[in-house]
Amino acid sequence: MKKVLVTGCLGQIGSELVMRLRKDNGMDSVIATDIRKVEGNPVVEEGIFEVLDVLDADKMLDLAKKYEVDTIVHLASLLSSVAEEKPQVAWHINMTGLVNALEVARELNLKFFTPSSIGCFGKGTPADNTPQDTIQRPSTMYGVTKVSGELLCDYYYTKYGVDTRGVRFPGLISYETLPGGGTTDYAVEIYYKAIEKGHYTSPIGKGTYMDMMYMPDAIDAIVKLMNADPEKLVHRNAFNISGMSFEPEEIKASIQKYMPDFDMDYDVSEKLQGIANSWPNSLDTTCAQEEWGFAPQYDLDAMTKDMLDKLGKKLG
Repeated sequence: MKKVLVTGCLGQIGSELVMRLRKDNGMDSVIATDIRKVEGNPVVEEGIFEVLDVLDADKMLDLAKKYEVDTIVHLASLLSSVAEEKPQVAWHINMTGLVNALEVARELNLKFFTPSSIGCFGKGTPADNTPQDTIQRPSTMYGVTKVSGELLCDYYYTKYGVDTRGVRFPGLISYETLPGGGTTDYAVEIYYKAIEKGHYTSPIGKGTYMDMMYMPDAIDAIVKLMNADPEKLVHRNAFNISGMSFEPEEIKASIQKYMPDFDMDYDVSEKLQGIANSWPNSLDTTCAQEEWGFAPQYDLDAMTKDMLDKLGKKLG
C-alpha cells in the first residue's frame, strides 16, 4: 500500500487507520474520504481529504484516478443496530457502495480491502470456536449485507483477478472515536460511563459472550493483511479475527481492578440482545494466524488499563 483511498474515514476504524497510514507512509499517502466534512478533525485537517458519497461511482473513480492510488480501503457502511432500523437504506448503502468500490478496483487494477463482521453468522452457526468456513445464515440486514459482501469480494477475485482481502471484525473498542450504532457498542460505552459516572447500565444481558478486539490490534491486522504475501492467502476474504471474548460481568470485573467503586446494573434491550444472541461466543482465528501471521497483543485487562488511562486524560 503506497497510496490508499479510504472511504468512511471518519468512522471508528477509519479515523485511526488513516492516521496510522499517514504516519507509516507519509501525509500524502492517504486520500481520506467521507460523506461529510467535520471541521477541526485531524483526519480532515492534517492531510488529503475529499467529500465522497460512496453511491457516487463516477466521483469515486475520478478521485482514484486523480490521486493515482494503488489501494482502496472501503469502510463506509451502516452498522448493525442502525441497519435494523433502516434495512432498505442499509442494503442500498452497504451493497451499492461496495459494488462501486469494487468496480473502481477492477477498472484500475487496485488492491482492495473491506471488512466483514461477526454479524455475518447466525443461529445455525457453531457458537463456540466458530470455524473459518461454516454455515452463515444471519437474521439481520447488516449480517445479510456482510455475507453478500464476502461472496462479492470472492467473485471479483476469481472472475476479474481483483486482489481483494478482508477480515471479520468482532466488536471494536477504542478511546479515540465513539462507535456508530453497533451491537457491541456497550463495550466502549462502559468505559466512558465508568470515568464519567462510576456506573453503567448494560443493554446486553449477563452471560452474553461476544468477541471483541482493541482498536490498535484491529489496525495492525488491516496493515498486516494488506502487506501479506498473496501466494499464502488461501481464503483472502473475511478471515476470522479476535482479541478476546467476554460477557458484561467480566468487563465489569476488569474495570473494578482499577476502579474498585465502579458498579453496573442491567436494562436489557430486546433488539440488541436478539442480535447478540445470534452471534458467536468465540471465533477460531487459526487461518488468519497461519496464512498471514495474525497475532493480537491485548487481552481484556491490558485493554482496560489502557482504555481507562487514555480516556481519563481525554475526558479530563
